[in-house]
Amino acid sequence: MVGNMIQEASLLLFAVGVLVYGVILYNRLVRLRNENDRAWANIDVLLKQRHDEIPNLVETVKGYMQHEQQTLLAVTRARTASMNAANISQKAQADAMMAGALRALFAVAENYPQLKANENFLKLQARISELEERIADRREFFNDDVNTYNTRIGQIPEVFIASFMDLKPRSMFKVSEADRRLVEVNFQSQSAGGRA
Repeated sequence: MVGNMIQEASLLLFAVGVLVYGVILYNRLVRLRNENDRAWANIDVLLKQRHDEIPNLVETVKGYMQHEQQTLLAVTRARTASMNAANISQKAQADAMMAGALRALFAVAENYPQLKANENFLKLQARISELEERIADRREFFNDDVNTYNTRIGQIPEVFIASFMDLKPRSMFKVSEADRRLVEVNFQSQSAGGRA
């Protein structure tokens, strides 16, 4: 009889231990998922801030860069693509397109001394450059969080809890190989006499 009580107490203690351990794992996975969502929200806020600055930048340079309509159009298209991106992969591609268009715009702006002297342009350029740096930093944090999350939901015993919670691996904020290429700007064919 005493042996049965000890055996039952041991089984009960084991079951409680497994339950407590399962709750701890569950809470850790919820925390990881929420940290991942927060990290993405931080990037999204910065992307939105950059989107909001683009119309001001285009309007500022429009008068100076009469002969650079393709560059301005590329920036506008990149902004539209970025705003219409629905998931992380699309946002990453749109971000790369936007970064390339802005690099091209700022490179072309070097040929316009009056524009480079425009205080509003300089402020916008500094603001967008600051946002680009902050986006890059946040992207690194986000990717670290995604990596930790994906690793944890694939490990035993978390994989069982993750399956129960229907947690799926998430995509990192990365760009394709084609988007990594540097933007080439050719000033050879531009005529100096046509500039404002």
